[in-house]
Amino acid sequence: MRKKLSTSVLGAGLAVAALFAATGSAQGHGYVDSPASRSTLCGNGSVQNCGQIEWEAWSVEGYKGFPGRGPADGKICAGGVGRFSELDDPRGGKWPATKVNSGQNYAFTWRMVARHATTDFRYYITKDGYDPSKPLTRADLEPQPLLTVPFGGRMPDWTVTHSGVLPQKSGKHLILGVWTVDNTDNAFYSCSDVQF
Repeated sequence: MRKKLSTSVLGAGLAVAALFAATGSAQGHGYVDSPASRSTLCGNGSVQNCGQIEWEAWSVEGYKGFPGRGPADGKICAGGVGRFSELDDPRGGKWPATKVNSGQNYAFTWRMVARHATTDFRYYITKDGYDPSKPLTRADLEPQPLLTVPFGGRMPDWTVTHSGVLPQKSGKHLILGVWTVDNTDNAFYSCSDVQF
């Protein structure tokens, strides 16, 4: 009896999860996995005391139109979502960072939980002199994305990888990934700390 009940409960749980994914009722649906984003690090337990993002690494969804619109300065890494404010906390510049090299051809990878028609993916990087101990602002970022991948309204795969050449940098920097949804007013935001 216990085994049947466990199987039934598990089946019902999977059905509910599938319903949320299919209907879009979950708040958000993707995150950068490479370089490891703050959402990834919180979700896999590498970083503690992250609040709700620990269970919703894919939910950093805010208004699109970045940098002209979108989340306010200091709230960019959380996509302007207050319940994920731990992502905006610079933790004294101590977020774990992925080691990268200037001039390296890097493969940026997004993991999707639900797919959406997509306008584009953009990757921004911080300017020289960036202070990783302060919350991210638009003024911290280079004015042009280091990589833009147009998608023309197509649906991405469950895993999306884009290759781009990293600029000449040294020290700790932050890469902001922005996935712009084509048929809603939203985009997904993902901050990855890197060490050149």
